[in-house]
Amino acid sequence: MPISLSAKKSLRKSNRNNKVNVSFKIRMKKILKDFVAKPTKDGLDKVYSIVDKAVKNKIYTKNKATRVKASYSKKIEKIVKKPVKKAAAKTSKKMS
Repeated sequence: MPISLSAKKSLRKSNRNNKVNVSFKIRMKKILKDFVAKPTKDGLDKVYSIVDKAVKNKIYTKNKATRVKASYSKKIEKIVKKPVKKAAAKTSKKMS
């Protein structure tokens, strides 16, 4: 147990921050899990938003956030493949 006043305050602060961080991490894991279960473009926006908030709250580093975003964007790319455009057939002009 902390003895000095500053140590007691530090313990209270640490406990308060721990509760906030744990609740945020639970919310973040739920959003990520929902996205993995059913990947959608809207879900990807939510993933980006929650990961950016994690960086803002110093739960993730910028590099970790970038890796997470890249990982989840690859998952959506597999499902939503871009249609390949066919080249328009060229019409030849008749020369007279």
